[in-house]
Amino acid sequence: MTVEVEKTYLIRKNKDNLHLNDFRDPSCNLTRLSNSTHVVAVMSLNTCGTLVEEDENNIIFKNDITSAAPNEIISRQHDVEIAFSCVYPKRTNLTLGFRHKNPYAFLEKGFGAFTFQFEFFESQRFRKQVDSSTYPVEVYLKQMMFMQIEATTSIPNTELFVETCRATPYDNPNSRISYTIIEHGCVKDNTVQIYPSSRVQFRFGMQAFEFIGAHEEVYITCTVVLCETGVPGTRCTQGCIRSGSGNHRGKREAVGQTSSHSISQGPLHLVKTSDSQASGLSLNLGMNVMFVVGCLLACGVVIYRSKRSKIKYQPLPSSDTD
Repeated sequence: MTVEVEKTYLIRKNKDNLHLNDFRDPSCNLTRLSNSTHVVAVMSLNTCGTLVEEDENNIIFKNDITSAAPNEIISRQHDVEIAFSCVYPKRTNLTLGFRHKNPYAFLEKGFGAFTFQFEFFESQRFRKQVDSSTYPVEVYLKQMMFMQIEATTSIPNTELFVETCRATPYDNPNSRISYTIIEHGCVKDNTVQIYPSSRVQFRFGMQAFEFIGAHEEVYITCTVVLCETGVPGTRCTQGCIRSGSGNHRGKREAVGQTSSHSISQGPLHLVKTSDSQASGLSLNLGMNVMFVVGCLLACGVVIYRSKRSKIKYQPLPSSDTD
């Protein structure tokens, strides 16, 4: 807390007796920072005899600048009494800003400068990417999400390979909570769809999901490799390597490929379906069922009347004799 009080006549008259609640701590001495025009006090929230109170909505830190004798109960002098406080609300609203991630740029010997760009798209046609100003990207549970990773390089005859993709609830690929989408080049999530693309692109889609617990955001992080096309033994030519096959290479061994690089994008924000929407859906469903039942009853009446209309009446034989 920082307090500055203008030196009035009464304050100047009592300047040698001014003190805070705790007058014994040298760091709380009011002459230390004061000047010719103002009394200045600077203290932490837990020093200089500051008292802590709270009500339903706030935490309050209180102290006083006074000239009263510290150990006296009463006074017959015109003492200085300046009460001050800092109030902190117990609850507040925070607005979090999410920034769209720009292309990842790298420089490696033999490949020069190259970039990887990870984007979300609006449909499986991959014609329009999601506007970066609208992040976080809002999705519904089980909605298909469409993603594209693209490499840009000046070296011809290169190809992109996506080795792993993981989802995390935080912008941290090493998060303790994670979900594997692609591992060692093999698809692990059964909703993943791979779409046709060029050699330097990887297009895929999957159904949106949520992490169990209080997690509303999802980030996708993938490790990618750039290879020279047609060079045997590169990670690109190996493709999917099943666990336990013994062919996975943890280090860069092939000459015609870059190191593995980690790129990410997000967050995806799961939109909860409101109860009103659910009740509206149930209501519509109920009305549809009633409509179908009504149609069946009406059709039954029409069919019954149609059958009745086919009945022919014939005259009964007369019992009268000539």
